[in-house]
Amino acid sequence: MQTKEQLLKKLRPLGQTQLLTFWDELDSEQQQSLSLQIEEIDFDELNALFEHRNDPPASAAMADRAKEPVSFRLSDTREQILPLDDRLYKDYQYNPNEAIAAGEKALRNGKLAIVVVAGGQGTRLDFHHAKGIFPIGPVSGVSLFQIHIERIRAMSKKYGARIPFCIQTSPATHQETIDYFRANHNFGLAEEDVLIFCQSTMPSVDWNDGKVLLAAKDRIARSPDGHGGMLFAINSPQPDSPIPTVAEKGILAELIRRQKEEIFYFQVDNPVIDICSPEFIGYHLLSGSEFSSQVIRKQHPQDRVGNMVLVDGKLNVIEYCDLPDEAAQRRKPDGSLEIWAGSIAVHMMNIDFLRRKASYSSSLPFHIAKKKVPYVVLDPTLKNENGIPLYGSVLKPKTPNAIKYEKFIFDLLPQAKNPIVIEVDIQTCFAPLKNHPDQPTDNPQTVRKQLCDLYRLWLNNIGIRVADNVLVEISPLFANSAKELKQQLEKRSMIPDSGVIEQSVYWQ
Repeated sequence: MQTKEQLLKKLRPLGQTQLLTFWDELDSEQQQSLSLQIEEIDFDELNALFEHRNDPPASAAMADRAKEPVSFRLSDTREQILPLDDRLYKDYQYNPNEAIAAGEKALRNGKLAIVVVAGGQGTRLDFHHAKGIFPIGPVSGVSLFQIHIERIRAMSKKYGARIPFCIQTSPATHQETIDYFRANHNFGLAEEDVLIFCQSTMPSVDWNDGKVLLAAKDRIARSPDGHGGMLFAINSPQPDSPIPTVAEKGILAELIRRQKEEIFYFQVDNPVIDICSPEFIGYHLLSGSEFSSQVIRKQHPQDRVGNMVLVDGKLNVIEYCDLPDEAAQRRKPDGSLEIWAGSIAVHMMNIDFLRRKASYSSSLPFHIAKKKVPYVVLDPTLKNENGIPLYGSVLKPKTPNAIKYEKFIFDLLPQAKNPIVIEVDIQTCFAPLKNHPDQPTDNPQTVRKQLCDLYRLWLNNIGIRVADNVLVEISPLFANSAKELKQQLEKRSMIPDSGVIEQSVYWQ
């Protein structure tokens, strides 16, 4: 451990001595912890990032040259009862039936693994736990994690192959996630197929002066380094893992040892996602793609999704906050948006590609987000509304006060061979749980409704109507498509004589 004098000698030239404000109040264990935290910070990198915080994002400069990407349209295989008609897809290089066959072959041969990024807490939902634990089932109240795992188990059973589930946490959610899975016996997944790994963090700095904030008197304020941190995290040892290869080398080394070739990647807060869609996998494989992405057709120019565009022949994503309004408003001759493809953070990635790009993880650019970050008050003159000094206490700001630095996994796209874009239906494939219940969209009520609507659609497609105001929930272990649902209901003689479901049901 460095002494206070040694740390001051390092911090004075950097203008970061505020980190030692409470040093003399700390016990020896707290001092050692704070010393180690300071030593781990790359202040040169932080200062360079802060100095350029007001620079226009590089992606914004691409907007003038941005064109719409060439894309496939995913067919409605989960809703379809009749066989797909290839004639509807005559303009595609590959038809859906070819893609489905290629994807199913990869699944049967055990070539797939799944990565979910689940490091966030449900703070905006007023749920101060790992977001994956949030109860979202419309009838059952099951969690996001349970819905995803039941889909994985259903796919594993259908194709007779084990699919490892790799869960990226953050320091704030890591132990809670481990404990949650342990308490629920991994929801039926084999223990060796649940691989939990933790992403790195970056210090949070004051927006105005670049000083690193304190989250407590002995702890530096840090935040996860974004979903792009996955590239570094999957190549990093995870010492607390019970799996030797993961503990010593990391997740990617373990997947390679298990002879996995492709990763299906998604974010934990989307419960309607079609996990390991064979058609999506098939287009990815048939195209020889190293990185494939699902997109939705934007409803409005300023929709809060990343914009998938083609720039100088390379596939890129321009974040919604970086897209100039003039570019967002551009229209094609038919009146539709020119920049229409909104990324939903669902990807297929080739494992060999990720292995080759492991050293590139440190080169992925940081993106700046202005956020509300709680911090220890260092100003002795600051008082609350009752005139009580706030010095030394933790303040939760009401407006954004700090910079969080994040990396995005889509910045790998220009590095990939033959990246492709697959358009999916927003109503049946994308229901992000983001916002507090008092917000109009992407909140628990709208997400539960969208789940119910998906199951209503399946039932309608097999000739069963659901009465108004009746909730329907179907576990993926019962059925994962309209076709499977029809088979299950017929096999169990569960089709109502009236053809109408009049009471809320949860089939599992």
